[in-house]
Amino acid sequence: MSASFTNNSDQKGEKSPFNHPIKGRGTANNIAGRFAITLVEVDENDEAIALLETSSPKTEVRHERAKSIISRNSSPDIPFRMSVNPYKGCEHGCVYCFARPTHAYLDLSPGLDFETKLVAKTNAAFLFEEELAHPKYRCEPIALGINTDAYQPIEKQLKITRQLLEIALAHNQPISLITKSTLILRDIDLLAQMAEKKLIHVAISVTTLNNDLKRILEPRTASGKTRLQVIKTLREAGIPVSVLVAPVIPFINDNELEEIVAACAEVGAQSINYIMLRLPHEVAPLFSDWLHQHYPDRAEHVLQRIMDMRGGKLYNSQFGKRMTGEGIFADLINQRFHRARRKYRLDDNRLSYLDCRHFAVPPKEGDQMALF
Repeated sequence: MSASFTNNSDQKGEKSPFNHPIKGRGTANNIAGRFAITLVEVDENDEAIALLETSSPKTEVRHERAKSIISRNSSPDIPFRMSVNPYKGCEHGCVYCFARPTHAYLDLSPGLDFETKLVAKTNAAFLFEEELAHPKYRCEPIALGINTDAYQPIEKQLKITRQLLEIALAHNQPISLITKSTLILRDIDLLAQMAEKKLIHVAISVTTLNNDLKRILEPRTASGKTRLQVIKTLREAGIPVSVLVAPVIPFINDNELEEIVAACAEVGAQSINYIMLRLPHEVAPLFSDWLHQHYPDRAEHVLQRIMDMRGGKLYNSQFGKRMTGEGIFADLINQRFHRARRKYRLDDNRLSYLDCRHFAVPPKEGDQMALF
């Protein structure tokens, strides 16, 4: 059963009819996607049934043979034009994840389904090699695992991300990736080789250093302290590492901003940036529901502050503003962040560039003409 919500970013999200979080999951709410034809409402008297159905949801993984693997975008707000995502959905369960609405395209809920019903692109490595070898391909950095984390738990068994990195190294294809998982350390051998050729840049997402907050905000991710250790280990291996404080949430984690910057500088991060909380489409009611569950005393205050930064809405998709917001509070966060970044010298100038000059398609086995 699914609860129906008002899906309108101009309004504050409604509270869920059942207020019982699921341990290890970001949300217990299976809100209908915006493309759903049929909505099923749960009567408040059926709360016991709803709880029973969501008490211990297991992770399901569907294997998919994708038609293509390199996606292209023209957004002026992001520093890359091409990306590769080996998975759809993410078991990390971050309640604020901007990618949750993409599950609506699969006729699944951006809520609980997003973190329990995953899709693995099992032919991703084959497609990646084919597309890099295409005569019309022109090398430029590719972002790996941007929509959902390429190192989420199922990667441990499937190893699709590792296969993609192996192909990138063989082609001298530059890669940037972002993760909040310790699993990235499994591939430190590949990453170190890529770093020697200026083919890799890693960003680690650090949202909070408060483990109690982490457990409910990002339930299946590494702790903030552990992520700092990941940064340190990668840097000791000579791998370029930046940090993304994302998202910054008013009255939830914004008080940690300076502490996070200082801690990341101490372990060797080279640069740092931040993104203000974004609540596109179904994420708005899901996040509102989460606030009322875990912070009922300040939920409305947080939502109002978000609206203050988004022109009176819970979300504003306007380029140039969607990452930082606008208004007095957004300006204050921006000033605090840049003051701390200057103090610890974590500007982007410390990052090495990604080198596309040596990209090459390895000769196929048995291709004698490639020798001439």
